[in-house]
Amino acid sequence: MRAIPTADGQSPITDLDVTELGLVPYDTALALQRRLVDRRIADEAPDRLLLLEHPPVITLGTGGDEADVVADAVTLREKGVAVMRTERGGKATFHGPGQLVAYPILKLREKDLHAYLRRMLDVVAALLASYGLSPRLGLRGPGVWVDGAKIASIGLAVRKWVTFHGVALNVNTDLGWFSLITPCGYAGERMTSMRELLGEPMDMDDVTARYVREFRRVFGYPRPACRGSRLPARPDWLRVPAPDPAPAGRMEALLTRLHLGTVCQEANCPNIGECFSRGTSTFLILGTVCTRGCRYCAVEKGLPRPLDPREPERVARAVAALGLRHAVVTSVSRDDLPDGGAEQFARTIAAIRKHCPDTTVEVLVPDFAGSASALDTVRQARPDVFNHNIETVRRLFPTVRPKADYALSLAILGRAAAAGLAVKSGLMLGLGETDAEIAATLGDLRAAGCRQVTLGQYLAPTPAHAPVERYVTPAAFAAWADTAQAIGFDDVAAGPLVRSSYRAEAMLRPRPTATDRARVA
Repeated sequence: MRAIPTADGQSPITDLDVTELGLVPYDTALALQRRLVDRRIADEAPDRLLLLEHPPVITLGTGGDEADVVADAVTLREKGVAVMRTERGGKATFHGPGQLVAYPILKLREKDLHAYLRRMLDVVAALLASYGLSPRLGLRGPGVWVDGAKIASIGLAVRKWVTFHGVALNVNTDLGWFSLITPCGYAGERMTSMRELLGEPMDMDDVTARYVREFRRVFGYPRPACRGSRLPARPDWLRVPAPDPAPAGRMEALLTRLHLGTVCQEANCPNIGECFSRGTSTFLILGTVCTRGCRYCAVEKGLPRPLDPREPERVARAVAALGLRHAVVTSVSRDDLPDGGAEQFARTIAAIRKHCPDTTVEVLVPDFAGSASALDTVRQARPDVFNHNIETVRRLFPTVRPKADYALSLAILGRAAAAGLAVKSGLMLGLGETDAEIAATLGDLRAAGCRQVTLGQYLAPTPAHAPVERYVTPAAFAAWADTAQAIGFDDVAAGPLVRSSYRAEAMLRPRPTATDRARVA
């Protein structure tokens, strides 16, 4: 964390880490804020500004009560609106799509909450003024009004002089939602939005960029270097030749016929042409829609469909049709399921073993929200390789993987290793980690019992995902492979285009037979 000396020589202003999280459930964002507050209090992380939207939710601050919610429980349930109590100040407010929500996690240099509140409102006022609007502050309590209607609400919390919660600005918000509550406890309060005032839908990216610019100015943070011009064009070592269309086409036809998804397709893997041409792929079970919103992943997010009981059998038929010696099975995260989908993994392993007894099976599993029983369900199916990706270093987990936990991932690997499974994990480079953090993560993985590791270059699927901070050279990957082997990993695959399941069969040694597996089961 770099410190910027202040003009008066007092405590320094740290760099500001700005993170755009997209659409995040309120409880998930609150849990993330609490973790970040703990780390900021301990000076383990810089000041952060979280920018996001929420699915429809009504929140009640410390001054609010159920009487501020006008709609009845049936209406709220039909509209899919949760009601949550929280420790921020204020009464009832509504959060929903089209609303820019800002949660600063700042260590206050001035221990003056009134000054902090004023600065937060000044940021919104400056943003609105940049669009030609005339904002007023504090017309009926904390907040921002334009033409007598409220456009931004604020509710703050502070612990040990580190801030959390924040401000919600109505950008393209459907104002009909506010009929469900008495906004901020003021009966008859009229709400408005930038869209209503300016007569057209707003570009949320532009609004967000202006908010960040004004936030840095008002709070005195240095302007960052332009991200868009910091990296050169993608280097030659990350360019892959076009695949042979004939075998790749046959593979896609087979997957379509069996109604199967692959992580190769869903995650935009750069090796899809090579792998499909070789007749290999990583099968994606539990559907193709993920319940999480990791900022590096291209898999579709949303509400998944119910489990398909015939999916394991179809995967096994595909493995047989392809004549695979080694099959890799992974999944989306399914936090909507009591076991996270663990039983479907076990059934898929069993189906492959039934149809292809000499095929080895590798599973790449999610964290099952920490459920030991779910993990044991997969463990007892005795996959030949148990893979769970750590993905990134501890410091970046809160912003890159907001619904995951570094320590939990290590515990999952450790539990599988203690059960005698061959344990594997993977790490992406280029997300902003330091060399010291990579080395520490490799050490943590090895200490957890991990024997195989992959390291590859992170590539942002879209501009909305976490940006690529650097391109790691092939020589640097070779050096990390040497480091991993030196600290005791049995097998290491490291390179710009390496992915967790890329040529996974090459890491399996020796190849266990069906008799071997029966002996250890």
